[in-house]
Amino acid sequence: MNVIVLGAGLVGGPMAIDLNRDEKFEVTVADYSNDALNSIKAKCPDLSVIHKDLSNPEDVTALVSNYDLVVNAVPGFMGFETAKAIINAGKNCACIAFYEEDPFELDQLAKDKNVTMIMDCGVYPGMGSALIMSETRKLDKVESVLTYVGGLPEIREWPSEYKAVFSPIDVIEEYIRPARYIENGFEVIRPALSDAEYIYFPKIGTLEAFNTDGLRTLAKTIDAPNMKEKTLRYPGHIEKMAVLRELGFFSKEKSIKVNGEKISPLEITAQVLFPNWKLNQGESDITIFQSVIEGLKDGKKIRYTIDMYDKYCPKTDVISMARTTGYTATLAIRMIANDLYNHKGISPPEYMGKYPECIDYMQKGLRDRGVNWEVKEEEI
Repeated sequence: MNVIVLGAGLVGGPMAIDLNRDEKFEVTVADYSNDALNSIKAKCPDLSVIHKDLSNPEDVTALVSNYDLVVNAVPGFMGFETAKAIINAGKNCACIAFYEEDPFELDQLAKDKNVTMIMDCGVYPGMGSALIMSETRKLDKVESVLTYVGGLPEIREWPSEYKAVFSPIDVIEEYIRPARYIENGFEVIRPALSDAEYIYFPKIGTLEAFNTDGLRTLAKTIDAPNMKEKTLRYPGHIEKMAVLRELGFFSKEKSIKVNGEKISPLEITAQVLFPNWKLNQGESDITIFQSVIEGLKDGKKIRYTIDMYDKYCPKTDVISMARTTGYTATLAIRMIANDLYNHKGISPPEYMGKYPECIDYMQKGLRDRGVNWEVKEEEI
């Protein structure tokens, strides 16, 4: 089967290499960056590469029409239109792009085109969402779901004490996009970076958590009166990002004139900030996830705790965010290829959690790649 990966970045590149290990796949990677393509080609000469601007949806539709399966790994701001372009080509897809639009707007189109589109197929939303669905289905009544997730450099380095382990533009979205969560049965909208709290994790230490818009489709697919997601960073990060945001450095409005052309403050910020955020070759990152689910089963109060901790793998030179996000997506595309999962339409990752055989397949595949998700049940 011919598979094309759209995007050869920190996550897209390792996904292509992982898929290339499967004898049934012929893998191609498309990206606008020659540097990214040359880097991935040097690591895996068997891969085919295409230098392509993926910003035009019509070009994407034409490109992917020549392939059996597609992995969408473009930045979030391109994600929705790229997903739509893939569906228009009638191609099944696993998508890791974290876009702002409602993915269910594409559901009818995907059904009309007989397409299986697994979206938000990463850590969380992603495998974490699938496991949350799997565990909540064991309860007679779900009372609350509280999730913490973050990707960080293992070593804190002043001044930012942060490195972008996925598209930096998508990181900024976490700081400016209003956060939605469910409280006492109602949707609540709060500013990103709000409701700060400190949490201790044994393998890392104390981290700070803040509201982000990561609940996504779980707000619709799981019936619970209280659900919230928070992003984790090293202490002090919230204040730094809040100051930049409130001063306008993250604004997308083209309000600054430079050499006769108007540009946005975010474009300038990207040029100054993102080089400091770059995760250099060989630098170690970590990914941490915890979700606490509480509810009733057989008249008893039950708590499920889902944990995942992962680090950069020096043996394969793959960062943790690519391992935890990318391998989730490559296993999902294998499930589609093997007809283990074939729901037509838009599939948020929690749909996979409805099927024990899918959870088992994903769990085993991730364990084989050194990514371990653990679930603990206790009566409270």
